[in-house]
Amino acid sequence: MSVSRRKFLKANGAVLTLPLLPSIAKATDEPKTRTKPSKKLVMMYVPNGLVRRCFFPGEEDGELPGFVGGFNADKTKDDKRVQNKPGIYPVELTSTMQPLSDHTKDITLVTGLDRTFKNGQDVHAQGASCYLTSLSPVQAEAQGIQHPNGRSLDQVIGDQVGQSTVFNTLEISCNGFKAGKESIYFDNISWYGPDKIAPSIKDPQKLYDRLFLADSYRTHVTDVTDLVLADAKTLSRKLGRDDRETLGEFMEMIRDIEIRIAKLQKLLATADIAIPKNEILPRADYIRLQADLMLLALQMGITNVCTFMVGPERWDASLLYEGVFDKPVQHHNMTHNQKGDGYKALQKIDIFHMEQYAYILSRMKTIKESDGSSLLDNSLVTYGAGLGDGATHQYFDLPLIVAGKSQGQIKQGRFIQCKSGTLNSNMWLTLAQLMGLEIDEYADSTGVISDMWT
Repeated sequence: MSVSRRKFLKANGAVLTLPLLPSIAKATDEPKTRTKPSKKLVMMYVPNGLVRRCFFPGEEDGELPGFVGGFNADKTKDDKRVQNKPGIYPVELTSTMQPLSDHTKDITLVTGLDRTFKNGQDVHAQGASCYLTSLSPVQAEAQGIQHPNGRSLDQVIGDQVGQSTVFNTLEISCNGFKAGKESIYFDNISWYGPDKIAPSIKDPQKLYDRLFLADSYRTHVTDVTDLVLADAKTLSRKLGRDDRETLGEFMEMIRDIEIRIAKLQKLLATADIAIPKNEILPRADYIRLQADLMLLALQMGITNVCTFMVGPERWDASLLYEGVFDKPVQHHNMTHNQKGDGYKALQKIDIFHMEQYAYILSRMKTIKESDGSSLLDNSLVTYGAGLGDGATHQYFDLPLIVAGKSQGQIKQGRFIQCKSGTLNSNMWLTLAQLMGLEIDEYADSTGVISDMWT
């Protein structure tokens, strides 16, 4: 059996791309520099904003109601917002950020970021659809775009860094509803261009098939790991000890994902409802399954750029947050019932989402790349929302966390307070440059956030 640097195990239409294995690389004539890991970018989006007072340092003990702005976001920015004191401080974990207690040296909290706002488009739709596009209303008008949602950042970066991977970008969503309750603007953050959606994959089985099956059909395939097991065993004899362990862990991960997919499909098939609907899926199980599939794609070199949308904006749909509430609840509806202690129940969802982010970071720390570094060492992993506060629809003070070292380019464990009014497109330009793009502007940016660099 010939062994190439990037090994593919194949059987009956199934294609399983292996992670980089150093002992395979050493067996080739390719220079060692070719085995340096690629940089990766993951952009995780949470819907309906966050409970601001529990996320932003220094606000939780403020006098209730403590919400900045009013229901009409575009009318409250200038006279109601809290002004940042620009500077760099040690990272401070607020109550919502407590799930990140094991990752304080891996993250940077950034505040003071705004997105430009255009009257006439629903704030939730604009929050999602414009999150990664960041065109100003003036730029949109000049280009004849109805809403400022041109080509999104992930696609721009994927154009440049995706040539060596199977997919330039990978779009993933954890919106399990089969029927749309809102327009596409509420349900997507990735766009090829104006009104040209980059469709996200919501079904774990379809995501699995896209990553591992050449023809995207499983009619003649019973189990990928069974099909490739003999080939994998043959390959393992050619590997060093560490790589044999890596291969074994990798195959176990694939098997575990297949078992979890089957479990969720059984749950849907046996649901006591007339028409099975994916909203009955336990949220953590669903989100982590999608996340693990994404991490496999990154580990295997299938893509280097991913968007990960935890849920759609608004929708008023009941979801089961297992371990948080006894029955399904409506996230969006809860954001507008925060008076008194109402925000405390909503914060439980924010913490739940933060736990999923922490899970992704923990997994990325354990995944080793070809040079012994971790997947997180070579990545940028952002966590943010398109609204600064779900109660008020504010489009300023957007919450953002950036994790990962980007191969030593970022010093983590910090809290960066940008000058209030700093455009979030400045952050997107910064991320693009950290990913290797030689560009001086992105959308309505006015410059990079230089404090991000070491």
